[in-house]
Amino acid sequence: MRKTGFLLASLAASLMASSALAQEVSVKIGVLNDRSGIYADLSGEGSVIAARMAAEDFGAEAKGIKVEIVSADHQNKPDVASTIARQWIDQDGVNVIVDVPTSSAALAVNEIVKEANVLFINSGAAASDLTGPACTPHTVHWTYDTWALAHGTGSAMVENGGDSWFFLTADYAFGHALERDTTAVVEASGGTVVGSVRHPFPGTDFSSFLLQAQASEAKVIGLANAGGDTINSIKQAAEFGITQAGQALAGLLIFITDVHALGLETAQGLVLTESFYWDLNDSTREWSARFEGIDGDKPTMVQAGVYAGVLHYLKAVEAAKSNEADTVIAKMKEIPTDDPLFGKGEIRADGRKVHDMYLFKVKAPADSKGPWDYYETLATIPADKAFRPLNEGNCPLVQ
Repeated sequence: MRKTGFLLASLAASLMASSALAQEVSVKIGVLNDRSGIYADLSGEGSVIAARMAAEDFGAEAKGIKVEIVSADHQNKPDVASTIARQWIDQDGVNVIVDVPTSSAALAVNEIVKEANVLFINSGAAASDLTGPACTPHTVHWTYDTWALAHGTGSAMVENGGDSWFFLTADYAFGHALERDTTAVVEASGGTVVGSVRHPFPGTDFSSFLLQAQASEAKVIGLANAGGDTINSIKQAAEFGITQAGQALAGLLIFITDVHALGLETAQGLVLTESFYWDLNDSTREWSARFEGIDGDKPTMVQAGVYAGVLHYLKAVEAAKSNEADTVIAKMKEIPTDDPLFGKGEIRADGRKVHDMYLFKVKAPADSKGPWDYYETLATIPADKAFRPLNEGNCPLVQ
């Protein structure tokens, strides 16, 4: 009897210790993005909402993990992003920075977290360098990248006869990487690049750049830009009658919010690559309906990536019983990813989150059945083909 009592007491003490340990784990999540500029619609407050939904759906409080979420506007400026990241790390106790659209800002934050006891789960930036030469032990690139976009949209356009290209490129890290990666795809597929022009970021008047693209007589004008820049480029191209004259526009990074802003009359026929669409399946529809109930719009793939990234991070914190960066990132790479938006996947040694990508075509107005019914699925790009092979990225973490 005494032995049984002793064992029960020991078990109770052990359980109490485990419970106390779990209750002591707290994490502070910093959502750093554009909250006032050209990427605010695809990221912005919607990404904060997505992070909160992840914490709630995970049941963090019931599991003894205290979650605090803070946010800030980096204004698409690397120096502002760096300043905020340093303050969050040095003074405010942030454990993980998420989102960070604008590749130049993301690369700046990437350098800061390299040696710090903090993680970086990027959803908003595209530069494939984040899992290439610039990879760090503390960075995960979740949603998409320029390699995936180039091989999805670029390959499809060349296969359908678009074998000569002219690039209209945003003049910063993202645009340069997207032009570089798409050029490689076009040339490997037997196509040619006849020229390119770089525009200021952000831009407003694209007329002179579009006229250069028109004069090139390239079959495809590759838009290596995003957000408001892409919207304005497409609108102004329509005003000049460029597509009516036979040249095709390749929106190399198109978000559903861009299509919503353009309207189907203007956007119809665009071929694009994304990793998420609200109407893919029952799980994406259910989650997106909840998101829309809070935000007012359907989610973008960036906001979906924030949700999924935060959810997986919290799973790793629970498994590790710690918020220490090296311990948590090891768990994040050890545990397979599985969420209602991206399905099953993994995080590779280089920090690349691997999942399926999708090739979509924007519907004609007559084919849309209602609000936000914008995409027709052309192809599913399987996870093992969607992203750059691990041994080709020149990431120093890969042996």
